[in-house]
Amino acid sequence: MNILDDLKLQYKTGGMVQKLIFWNIGFFLFSLVFFYSFSVGKFQIPTWIALSSDLGTFIRTPWTLITFNFFHGGFLHLIFNLMVLHFSGRLFNTYFTDKQLFGVYVLGGIFSGITFVISYIFIGKAGLLVGASGAIMAILIATATYAPFMLLRIPLIGIVKLWHVAFVILLVDLIQMPLDNTGGHLAHLGGALFGFIYIKLLQSGTDITKPFSALLDGFANLLKPKKKTPFKKVHRNTTKNGVNSFQENKDVTQKQIDDILDKISKSGYDSLTKEEKEFLFKAGK
Repeated sequence: MNILDDLKLQYKTGGMVQKLIFWNIGFFLFSLVFFYSFSVGKFQIPTWIALSSDLGTFIRTPWTLITFNFFHGGFLHLIFNLMVLHFSGRLFNTYFTDKQLFGVYVLGGIFSGITFVISYIFIGKAGLLVGASGAIMAILIATATYAPFMLLRIPLIGIVKLWHVAFVILLVDLIQMPLDNTGGHLAHLGGALFGFIYIKLLQSGTDITKPFSALLDGFANLLKPKKKTPFKKVHRNTTKNGVNSFQENKDVTQKQIDDILDKISKSGYDSLTKEEKEFLFKAGK
């Protein structure tokens, strides 16, 4: 199996966290090709992708409330966000579904973007925002609100509670807010606020991510190939061994697939052996 096939298999078998990581990396590579200025030495992402705090520009490009969440202003910005996304997303999936995670990511990003636009109206100067930080903060704080006393083992630090991690990250944003990128840090806090509100609404019986679950289901059904079932004359094999051997082979193959998928959900794709990856790739064709 070559690297491309391996990546395809990881994308296909991975959960929503892995898919979001792939999407963010893909859009970063796209922006590197089209929006990176080597003469200036930085990205120049246009206002039809980046979120503008200028009210007139924002009204003309409302879709940027979503697009800005998938682009980043630098490699370190991307790497840090993906590390936190992997960490917080895995914790979120301990209690909630992939569809809920996607909903919190998108809605948290939108909420953080609105916070950014409103904050700059009061600050009185225009700016542009890119990055998934607000959306990721929504996922982290949602998990910390739901399970604040979850124990985590952090290298060089030891065992801490999840709310300790969330508190430190929020504190860093609060400390940096008056120093630089005020609107950006307010956007992070806006995403955090959404994560808190989401859990409180969920605990009262309202899941505001349900429309995103329906959207994902509809999209999946749209992409699912329709199987044609032409009439075929079937000759029944009356021999007991023929029927049983076919069914047994089918059951064994399905059991192997189920075992491998269970292993991925527990230990991740990288825990698979080369033979298991090959088998899963061939079974998926």
